[in-house]
Amino acid sequence: MLTQEFTTNLDQTIDQKGIFKQLQKDLALLQQSAMDAKLPVVVLFEGWSSAGKGQMIEAVISRLEPRGYQVQSYTPPDSGEARHSDLWRFWRDIPKYGNMAVLDRSWHNDLLTGDSVGQKQIDAVNTFERQLRDDGYLVLKFFLHIGQKEQRNRLDTLSDKKLTAWRVNVNDWAQNRNYNQSLSAFNKMLEKTNTPWAPWHVIWNEDKYAGPIQVLQTIKAAMEGALTKGLPHGDWTPQTQFPTLEMPKLASITEFPVLDEATYRAELKKERKKIGELHSKLYRRQIPVIIGFEGWDAAGKGGAIRRLSWALDPRGFRVVPVAAPSKDELAHHYLWRFWLNQPKNGHVTIFDRTWYGRTMVELIEGFTDPVRCHMAYQEMNEFEADMVRWGAVVMKFWIHIDQETQLERFTLRQNTPEKQYKITDEDWRNREKWPQYEAAVDEMIAKTATPHAPWHIIEGNDKNYARLKVLKIVRKTLEDALED
Repeated sequence: MLTQEFTTNLDQTIDQKGIFKQLQKDLALLQQSAMDAKLPVVVLFEGWSSAGKGQMIEAVISRLEPRGYQVQSYTPPDSGEARHSDLWRFWRDIPKYGNMAVLDRSWHNDLLTGDSVGQKQIDAVNTFERQLRDDGYLVLKFFLHIGQKEQRNRLDTLSDKKLTAWRVNVNDWAQNRNYNQSLSAFNKMLEKTNTPWAPWHVIWNEDKYAGPIQVLQTIKAAMEGALTKGLPHGDWTPQTQFPTLEMPKLASITEFPVLDEATYRAELKKERKKIGELHSKLYRRQIPVIIGFEGWDAAGKGGAIRRLSWALDPRGFRVVPVAAPSKDELAHHYLWRFWLNQPKNGHVTIFDRTWYGRTMVELIEGFTDPVRCHMAYQEMNEFEADMVRWGAVVMKFWIHIDQETQLERFTLRQNTPEKQYKITDEDWRNREKWPQYEAAVDEMIAKTATPHAPWHIIEGNDKNYARLKVLKIVRKTLEDALED
């Protein structure tokens, strides 16, 4: 709890400067160890205006290898950032494994508006930090605290100098005049976001060395602990239980309707026109849309996506093909690349394969720790819930075909020169593991078919039927969203 007065336990008789310098050297050595161990570290500073965040950041990084850290300073989002969700730019900037990010202000700054902040926004911040911790990120949060009189003296000093006067604005003075009110807001924010996986460290920062020494000691101890013991997730349990919809197992789907060509073309034309009109309304209302496609190899995802894209304004959508992650993507949390490809408000992003690869190919092929794969069900529900909290419409499609139809399509691709690029040895290997993949898909759909981001299973043996059913579901979902 913050108060007007604060104390530090640092012995004033010791050589503070010497301790400070030694801690900086120790931190530089730990940085090298963290880089070798691929330990990502996030150090963030919040606090009062003129509490010394800049000087504290300088104290932390002064002896570090510059190629192993990045400093981010966050101001209110610019016009481009404001078209994304509130956490988008912070996900964008998370460090690679082995690197450190030092933040001047953070995602907590948006929570300082008192009672107007909703619980969902607070939960989203806590979830973000927990997801980082579960992926092996060390998250250290510091709040720099000073008294009202000290703050006023610092603001006066900055304002009196021509070179620093620009750093003081009306909001800084208002914060000082309303110190007790600001104190209450800070306490609420700290209380609501102080979690076991990312606790706050309140630093009284009125002394030259006492505050920096506390910060450096805390970082050193936390990094040594993480490097020695790791950040285990073996005791992980879901923080939020998401309700799910009742869904059929794939084996129970034995009827595959067929649509004649004439009916298909007539209906396709009508659905394209309706979706085009809805897309225009979505843009005017600034509603983002996220559509994910999964399905068996050769199920017809590409054909369904093409027909859907014909209905959309090309200036307002894009298709993101998801393949094996790149080297840069592998160096981040697996959801990072999907956050980066989040649409702007009013736009549509279509994912050709999605974040669900973690619970299918990564699990079955052994690319990822099984514990992390099973944790992903919760993480993906949280990811989608946060998109909905932002205002997005989320749809997920599984295009389903039977094994005989897949074999026919594989054989056709193999024997048709212009289609051979669509078939690979990996497709044939995956086909041999059909039972394993079917069980994984059943579990995935059962655990992630939520009311806010439902799965739609599309019978895909007849391509015309599948394509039209996808368009009808998209059209109906968008109509409902615009009426909501």
